[in-house]
Amino acid sequence: QVQLVESGGGLVQPGGSLRLSCAASGSIPSLYVMGWYRQAPGKEREQVAIISKGGITAYVDSVKGRFTISRDNAKNTVYLQMNSLKPEDTAVYYCYLGIGTASYWGQGTQVTVST
Repeated sequence: QVQLVESGGGLVQPGGSLRLSCAASGSIPSLYVMGWYRQAPGKEREQVAIISKGGITAYVDSVKGRFTISRDNAKNTVYLQMNSLKPEDTAVYYCYLGIGTASYWGQGTQVTVST
C-alpha cells in the first residue's frame, strides 16, 4: 500500500506564492509518476502538473510559466511551487502517484487565492 501526505496549502493574496509538498511512503517501486491535480467547486478534477522519475514534466496550459513541479527521489517527495497565483487557482489540490495502472491520491490541501 502507498500513502501520500500533503502539506503547504493555505490562503494567499493574488500575485502571491505557495509551495505544496507531498511525501509518499509504503510499497513504492523504483519507477513511478508523481503529480498534482486540482478540483475547484463545481468543476471536474484536472491535472495541473506531472513529473516522471527521470524529471520529465508536463503542465496544464493555465499554469505554464507560473508553477514548477519538482521531486526528490531519495525522499519520495514531490513539490509544486506556485507563483503569481490567481483567484482562478483556488481549488483543493491533490497529490498523485501512478504505478503502472494503479493510482494513489493524497487527502487534498486547500489553496485559496483571494484578497
